[in-house]
Parts: sequence; structure tokens; C-alpha cells
Amino acid sequence: MTTDTRYRIVIRCQDCGEKYILRGRQKGNGQYETGFKRCVCGNEDDFVVEASPE
Repeated sequence: MTTDTRYRIVIRCQDCGEKYILRGRQKGNGQYETGFKRCVCGNEDDFVVEASPE
């Protein structure tokens, strides 16, 4: 279940430093749903995620 509040999500790859700015919603378990899967360098696990309401 997701909330109706949209968030601005900034995802930074810890391996290569690439930064992605996405929009998403928060799920019931506290995670954010953006559709992001992996970085262009192939990293799928090591990210810093920052979120702020829009």
C-alpha cells in the first residue's frame, strides 16, 4: 500500500558517484517506490537514498 504523498527521491551510487533524481511514493514498509533498479555501472545494492516531500 502506498501513500498519496509524492516524494522527490535523490539516489546516489556509492560505487561510481552517479546521481539520480526521481519521483516516487512511500510504501507501507517505509521504502520508496520509484521503479529504479540499478546504476549504469551495474551496482544494484550500494546507494544513498534521500527523500523530501514535493
